Amino acid sequence: MNLESLIMIVVLIAIMYFLMIRPENKRKKKAQEMRDSLKKGDVITTIGGIVGKIVSVGKDTIVIETSEDRVRMELTKWAVSTTGVQSGEQPEDKKEKKAEVPEEPVDEIPAPEAEEK
Repeated sequence: MNLESLIMIVVLIAIMYFLMIRPENKRKKKAQEMRDSLKKGDVITTIGGIVGKIVSVGKDTIVIETSEDRVRMELTKWAVSTTGVQSGEQPEDKKEKKAEVPEEPVDEIPAPEAEEK
């Protein structure tokens, strides 16, 4: 192997580190900080989509209340996706603008025409 190919390999590894590995580590660190800062009263959304209010916090687990009926669930902290209620909707500025075409209401579904023999 010559020196030029060795330098190219080192450069490619450095590029891969800055484009892939480093951002992933930052994302994991931010998520861990969010999970460590959970406190009683926070509203959270789990990775499974369950929304609830935290009623107690343990070392590795939390207990959430999911409804007005006081349904409680114990979850591990790593199952918390976000604080607050996460919705599947996109912000208004990112939604595609669609031309609004009023649909005509359909009162009846036409019956298929009988085939002639």
